[in-house]
Amino acid sequence: MPRFLSRLAVTGTAAVLAATLTTPTTVQAAAKPAERTRALSWVAMGDSFSAGVIEATGAETEPRDGCARTVESYPEIIRRDLGALTDLRNVSCSGATTEDVRAAKLSPLGRPLPPLGTDPNAPYPPVPPQVDSAGPDTDLITVGIGGNDLGFAGILKDCVELGATHLGQGTPCKDRYDAGLPERLAGLSAAYGTMLTALHAKAPSAKVITVGYPHLVPEDAGLCTYGDLLQFATFSTGDLAWARTAILEPLNAVIARSSADHGDTFVDLYPASAGHSVCDADRWVDGVLSTILPLKYGLVHPNARGQAGAAAVVEHAVLGG
Repeated sequence: MPRFLSRLAVTGTAAVLAATLTTPTTVQAAAKPAERTRALSWVAMGDSFSAGVIEATGAETEPRDGCARTVESYPEIIRRDLGALTDLRNVSCSGATTEDVRAAKLSPLGRPLPPLGTDPNAPYPPVPPQVDSAGPDTDLITVGIGGNDLGFAGILKDCVELGATHLGQGTPCKDRYDAGLPERLAGLSAAYGTMLTALHAKAPSAKVITVGYPHLVPEDAGLCTYGDLLQFATFSTGDLAWARTAILEPLNAVIARSSADHGDTFVDLYPASAGHSVCDADRWVDGVLSTILPLKYGLVHPNARGQAGAAAVVEHAVLGG
């Protein structure tokens, strides 16, 4: 994928970026654009899809606190692209929910090691609520969250196990979870709105950009191969189609709707990631495993190409696109 911004282009958009992310007071409006020299204060929040986590998104950033933020995650890519124009605090964390963004301390697990091992540096001390990193001087907040509120990791695990039990036939995961999804989605909608309200209260001058989730399952679930650990392992085809239309797309819809209700900018990763799902040849999301030899977990997370694709769309929004 071609790089979406050159250093020259970034430098040229500095004044636009400053204007986009601030609501000018009378004094600010009278000031010349060149007078703004402070780097834009940006806090990146979110879960593992923002943090990076898997080895396919590079080494972990330092210092390590168990959140498994990686050097090729989209906040870190944008940090490098925008350079001195921004002052980034990346507090995204694997396993986070809206409550961990808004108010709760999270005890992070670090990066898992095969076979089903734990991070050798674990246990890690709890990390503060992500909102604590924002304040009155914050200009920009990006937040990618919501999947853990729905219990997506647990559903994925159960779908793999149920698919194996049923030899890939039928929709055993749908049969178990479908009836309870409306309640889960309603709970997410309420929690997401409460979180956004808290972010605006803590950082009243900040522009808030919410980030959705990319294509994980292709439009044609039949492209996925049953039993392939580089894809969805023993997830049945019927359950994959159900997961796309009943979980992933409604999840993005909840985020988009709540963002609109709060006057925030929703970044939709779905269009740009079409054709790059776990089961596509040019995949931007790794499956249960990233590689078999050597054994590396993918955990159905964006790889470096997926994070770069997300960075392109998010940065466009940051620059006022």
